[in-house]
Formats: sequence, structure tokens, C-alpha cells
Amino acid sequence: MSWSLWLSFVAVALAATFSPGPGVLLAISTTLALGARRTLYSSAGNAAGVFLVSCVAVSGAGLLFSQSPAAFAILKTGGAAYLAWLGIQQWRHAGQAATPTLSTRDIDGSRRAVFLRGLAVACSNPKSILFFTAVFPQFLPMQQMTGPRFLLLSLTFVACMFVSHVTYVLVAARAGTHLLNGGGMRVLRRFMGALFVLMAAGLLLTKL
Repeated sequence: MSWSLWLSFVAVALAATFSPGPGVLLAISTTLALGARRTLYSSAGNAAGVFLVSCVAVSGAGLLFSQSPAAFAILKTGGAAYLAWLGIQQWRHAGQAATPTLSTRDIDGSRRAVFLRGLAVACSNPKSILFFTAVFPQFLPMQQMTGPRFLLLSLTFVACMFVSHVTYVLVAARAGTHLLNGGGMRVLRRFMGALFVLMAAGLLLTKL
């Protein structure tokens, strides 16, 4: 794979990952609720999910979803339901303290839960599967897709995703410090919850 082609893929990956989506929204909401450090687990889960989605896309399952309205409808309904659930949870817990005191056991469990939440958001977004199914062949035909080349594209996309998340998290953390002691944080977290629900509705309206 030539450098020029790889750089073109980097440009596409950065444009895709910096566009606000469920993963970015989850990173911001996790930062506001639990802090920037805990968000690393969410981003790690999202990265693992993105890698799994890329594997699904090149395995041929992505083609199934892109050509089967029924399979795509099932996947997007499940993804929309999960996003809506996250939004409702954000709204319900908006008034809780941003940095609750937890025992060591609770922290370990919370980290695992945050990681799994990021993983679930990445895996439940059918548009991610369609993205990889459509984009990978543009930069590397499937008949030329070897293991090392697949890893190069997938890990490049994951790296771009981390850059995107870190950028959004730093901005959210800086903005959040001015709101943690007032009612503004409650309003902001409820706004994030509403965005999750709106994103779920938008996902339901997505067509092949």
C-alpha cells in the first residue's frame, strides 16, 4: 500500500471520526459524569468495538447487512434502542455528583461497565459496518486484502478515533470544570441525554 493511498485513508478516517456520532457523544457524556481518566476505558471499549466491526465488514457479513433490508433493520433497531436507553439513563442521573465516591471494588466494576458501554455503542451502530464495507475496497480491493494490510487500515482508523476522542474529551473536561458546582452540569447532562435519544431516532430513519 503506497504512502499516498494511506494518507488519503487517514484523511477519510479523521473526517469520519471527528464527525459527532454515538462514540463521540458517549466520550463527552462519560467525561462530564465520571471525568476524563475514566473515559479512557470508554474509548478503549469503543476502539475494540470498531476493530470488531471492521472484521465483520471484511468477513462478508458487512455485505449481508448492506444487501439485506431485514438484517439491517434488526441491527439498527437494536442499536437505536441501546442509544435511547443511554439517553434515558443520562437524563435520570443528571442530578448526581459528577465524581461519586466509590470503593475499590465499585471502581473496578465501573471501569468494566464503562468499557463495555463503549464496546456496545461501537458494535450496535450499523452505519459503522456499512462504512467499512464501502470504504475499505476503495483503498484496497478485497482480493488484495491480506492480514497485514487489513491491520494497517483498521489500526489506522482506531488511532484516528483515539485522536478524535482525546480532543473532544479535553474540551469537555475543560468546559465541565466551570459547571461542576452549579446547576449547569445537570442541564448539560440532560441535554446530552436528549442528544442520545435524537441520535437513536435518526438511526431508526437510516436507510440502506
